[in-house]
Amino acid sequence: MQDLNEEQLVSKQLVDGRLLKVYHDEVRLPDGTESVREWIDHPGASAVVPLFEDGTTLLLRQFRYPARRTFLEVPAGKLDHDEEDPEDVARRELEEETGWKTKHLSYLTSLYPCIGYSNEVIHFYLAEHLEAGGVDHSEGEFIEVRRLPFAEAVSMARRGVILDMKSVAALLFAEVHLRER
Repeated sequence: MQDLNEEQLVSKQLVDGRLLKVYHDEVRLPDGTESVREWIDHPGASAVVPLFEDGTTLLLRQFRYPARRTFLEVPAGKLDHDEEDPEDVARRELEEETGWKTKHLSYLTSLYPCIGYSNEVIHFYLAEHLEAGGVDHSEGEFIEVRRLPFAEAVSMARRGVILDMKSVAALLFAEVHLRER
């Protein structure tokens, strides 16, 4: 099997932001030639599909500045540090963004959404046995919580009404998980 690894020769940090770090690296390719890789260091995130006993779920309606539009999304948030447990992040974000807590969280999968330019990994969970908690939106965070049938949310993901990749993946993986158990 061919070794496809690239060797980092030089790394220069271009941006040291609150959320992201951006790098410009010089690398040696498998054939010995050199190239440039620009990439984003992201701390990772967790996304969660809340599922109520009546078969409904919650989606968040939120404006996303980079795309300059409003999206429907599942609750999600970034890991605040490298040692933070992704399951704890899923629980925290569920409550902070929706006002609901869970007693039962099922791991669905982890995916890399942007492998061409970022090391971000998103951990996906299904939350059941929900109970009321307290909303705690971050400063500058404006979210509208919508409750709708889970089947409708999955249909919206399949039809391209939900355009956020993490939300589409979360809903489809949750659907498979529920069908298989």
